Amino acid sequence: MSEIVRDFCHGDRYGYDFNLCTTAKGFAQVDTGQDAWYFGTWANPFKLCILCYCEGDVTLTKCKDEKEFSDELHKIKKWNFENGWGFFGIDPGFNEKLRARFGTLGLASMLH
Repeated sequence: MSEIVRDFCHGDRYGYDFNLCTTAKGFAQVDTGQDAWYFGTWANPFKLCILCYCEGDVTLTKCKDEKEFSDELHKIKKWNFENGWGFFGIDPGFNEKLRARFGTLGLASMLH
C-alpha cells in the first residue's frame, strides 16, 4: 500500500512548477481541467510518487511499486473525467528519459 504524506504550504503551485517538480528532477505535470494557480498535480515515474498541490494542501503519494503508481494515475484520470474536469494527459516536456520511463511503465498512451 502506498504511503501518503500530507503538508501545508502557503503560496501557489508555481514553486512546484518551476523548482520542486521540474522535468529535470524527474517530474511531469498531470494536466487536467482543474489546473490553476491554486491546483496542480505532478508525477515522478522514477521515484514512483505523485504530488498534488491544492489551495496550500500538499499531498505526496509514495507508491510501493510500478503497478501501484500506474493504478494511481489511472484513478486520477478516471476521477477527473467522472467529475467533469477532464484529463488532458501527462506532460513530460522535452525530457526524453522521462517520456521513455512512462513508456516502460505502460503509460505512453497517457502522455501528450
